[in-house]
Amino acid sequence: MGDYIVVLEAPIIVREVESADDAINVAVSKVAKALNKEKLDFVRVEIGYSQCPVCGSPFESAFVIGNVGLVGIYLTLKVFNAQSLEHAERIAKAVVGKALKKVPLKVFEIKEFHDGKEEGIELNNHKNEF
Repeated sequence: MGDYIVVLEAPIIVREVESADDAINVAVSKVAKALNKEKLDFVRVEIGYSQCPVCGSPFESAFVIGNVGLVGIYLTLKVFNAQSLEHAERIAKAVVGKALKKVPLKVFEIKEFHDGKEEGIELNNHKNEF
């Protein structure tokens, strides 16, 4: 049995927004409200980052077209006593999925930790790290 830090990524669609900053604020608020409703206040909510295909520099994953925004969100939580990496992934998706129904969740990263220190297994589905 191991303890893991699991980072999930989720695309959040928001409506009636004017700018990327507005979309980010609404998306974070929407996700935090859904998580708090299910008493999941231990899940950390952060803005996702994408990489510019031209220059390679990272930027916040928020796009607005016609007052509709798409925001990439990272959700981080600790999973205790999981039997394996895959088990930790399933637990994290089940816990967060309960609050964010109909939102596709994908594992961004999983790290095993012992005694509060991260070590060992790491899975990063992105080819470019920031």
